[in-house]
Amino acid sequence: MKRVASAICILILTIAAGHLGAQSEPVDVSRYGPYPTNYKDIVTKWLSSRLLDPASAQIEWEGDPQPADLGSSGQHLYGYIIRFKVNSRNRFGAYTGKQGHGALIRNGEVIKGMGFGY
Repeated sequence: MKRVASAICILILTIAAGHLGAQSEPVDVSRYGPYPTNYKDIVTKWLSSRLLDPASAQIEWEGDPQPADLGSSGQHLYGYIIRFKVNSRNRFGAYTGKQGHGALIRNGEVIKGMGFGY
């Protein structure tokens, strides 16, 4: 089940990244918010409330944040998407293996997480 959720997350992130393309225009700050230069701190803090053992988390970042719209059904959800892999301990104390996730950041906070089964 986790593999299916991870595969779906990666597929969504790949599609979202494909829609971004090479942007020649500057990003509209009023839509996407300011660029999250401290995205690693933002995501790490957010993960600390999501993981069972956040101190064990090993995060592998996959590039820099990119502007994205992850809305659906005509509703927009603008922000900067960052992809990463996390390997952390589960409730049995064993590492789960690197699992692909993503986070949409706007105005210095994560507004949507992907690949966590919700």
